[in-house]
Amino acid sequence: MKQLLEFIPLILFFIVYKVWGTQEAAITLVVATVIQLMVLKVLYGKIEKMQLFVAGFVVVFGGLTAYFNDDAFLKWKVTIINALFALVLLISQFVLKNPIIKHLLGKEIQLPNHVWAKLNLGWAMFFILCMLLNLYISHYMSNDAWYTFKVFGLTGLSLVATIVTGVMIYPYLQENAKAQEKYNEK
Repeated sequence: MKQLLEFIPLILFFIVYKVWGTQEAAITLVVATVIQLMVLKVLYGKIEKMQLFVAGFVVVFGGLTAYFNDDAFLKWKVTIINALFALVLLISQFVLKNPIIKHLLGKEIQLPNHVWAKLNLGWAMFFILCMLLNLYISHYMSNDAWYTFKVFGLTGLSLVATIVTGVMIYPYLQENAKAQEKYNEK
């Protein structure tokens, strides 16, 4: 349900762009994102920091897009967010020597440190790939191609990255489950 709620503003954005255009799509995205945050707060009692961060970017860059009727701002939003995510992951791994992905998920999932490092680096590379693809498509392809990529391409890539992550950690989840069963039998 939560993932569906996060996808609704994008779908509305795409539909409104196709029917009315850039300015209306940007306004729809901003309004739908704010409503989405309110619904998440009501349903789940809180809003994650990452959701607030992304929503802040949507409001600022979507607002600029609507005000100037120029989708360059939304195109830059995608590039900047992916660059920031990659940068945070890389700094946490190579400067702080503590993969942030472990900090975010370590309470729910027990993994060896080398797996956390691989996941952290893998997601950093994923965000760099998304950033570069967005730059290329936004500069060298049509607006229709970019809007389609923004809504469906990035979503599809995220799904693939999530599946790859699941495949990577699955053996360790099984080990954790077996260890928990042995512990419970005692």
